[in-house]
Amino acid sequence: MTSRWGVWVLISLRNNDLRFFELRESIQGISEKMLAQTLRALVQDGLVWREVEPTTPPQVTYGLTGFGRDVGEPLTELFDRITQQLSPRSAG
Repeated sequence: MTSRWGVWVLISLRNNDLRFFELRESIQGISEKMLAQTLRALVQDGLVWREVEPTTPPQVTYGLTGFGRDVGEPLTELFDRITQQLSPRSAG
């Protein structure tokens, strides 16, 4: 959870459950390997749940657990504040 990618995963999952490729698309700069490692750690820590649909190829969906939502809420507020502060500068 303390990795920068862990924070981005929690922020990306705050509104919707996402499949692996959707998560990868939502987080710029993350490799598939790093995303897989980060998700594995977040699932082990109980912050993220993982559901595998037995299709070919398997469809894997990720979402926040209740604990993950509790932990992610202050991070989301912080992220939103930073984004609001940076937006006017980048526009000007």
